[in-house]
Amino acid sequence: MAAFPFTIGATDGKARTGVLATPRGGIRTPAFMPVGTAGTVKALTVEQVAATGADIILGNTYHLMLRPTAERVRRLGGLHRFMRWERPILTDSGGFQVMSLSKISKVTEEAVTFQSHLDGSRHRLSPERSMEIQADLLGSDIVMQLDELVALPATPERAAEAMRRSARWGARSRAAFGMRDAQALFGIQQGGTDEALRRESAERMLETGFDGYAIGGLAVGEGHQAMVEVLDFAPSMLPADRPRYLMGVGKPIDIVEAVARGVDMFDCVLPTRSGRHGQAWTWDGPINLKNARFAEDEAPLDPASDVPASRDYSKAYLHHLVKANEILGQVLLSWHNLAFFQALMAEMRGAISDGRMEAFRRSFAARQRSGSDTSE
Repeated sequence: MAAFPFTIGATDGKARTGVLATPRGGIRTPAFMPVGTAGTVKALTVEQVAATGADIILGNTYHLMLRPTAERVRRLGGLHRFMRWERPILTDSGGFQVMSLSKISKVTEEAVTFQSHLDGSRHRLSPERSMEIQADLLGSDIVMQLDELVALPATPERAAEAMRRSARWGARSRAAFGMRDAQALFGIQQGGTDEALRRESAERMLETGFDGYAIGGLAVGEGHQAMVEVLDFAPSMLPADRPRYLMGVGKPIDIVEAVARGVDMFDCVLPTRSGRHGQAWTWDGPINLKNARFAEDEAPLDPASDVPASRDYSKAYLHHLVKANEILGQVLLSWHNLAFFQALMAEMRGAISDGRMEAFRRSFAARQRSGSDTSE
């Protein structure tokens, strides 16, 4: 029996709505998790994040174990108390950052050893250590197994090697985590774009048994079309009665296409990263507030939004803040973007419940294509 009950509310084709019940509150799915890499969703207070409608945020094992250290977070009461976020937290295992950010990393069957990107100090991360950091020191609600990620394109041999090591590490993660009532452990499917490897990964995950299942190893260089093709088969390999989490995705159009194929949970740094660089996501695609055409545009980004950043500030003012490199511009655009992503999830939950997900998917794609503006 899974640690957290997952109740499916409605289905429309492969798309579904649901609620993942945790001791810290329910997570409405499809769900987008803002990324709080180092114990903060960049540029925003927890009150601002909550105001967007987020039920859960993501924390990062790699960054927190290096600074301020997971042991210090534990001494200060755990990650929830440390950052003043009372709702659920999912922590990633640290594997992606070890591969992408460390100065030097070496993977063996036992663990991955690496040098910190901050000061060059050496560290070792094993499945057991990742479980200790996430579950016992940070105190996250949803813990991710340690896996090995490879960038795409990759040879079939390399993808198979990483997938099988991830499966073995998943079994070790489960053994170290044990069975808990107040915390859940998610496994991670790997296998690149190869259907047979994805199926083998799923079968091995099911043998181990997890509380939820993630689709890993996408949005790492394969492109939108290849990702969608994997999502045509990968989600259905995972249990229908447990949450399915697509890691590190992504753009709104990617999220909509994934929901239509049966995915329930998402995370990405895109909303806040875009906001820090002057880009706002809207129903008609992304717009670049650096563009001179907004210099005297008195309309807000979204007059129908409940979030002040979207509703109460003109594009002209936001253009000015971005051009003047004022911090407030980064705050407001990050806040707006997170609010848009949460509004998108709410719209999809409504569309699925009403049996109109396919019509929503087509309409959303058409608007995103026709309205995008990323020019200077």
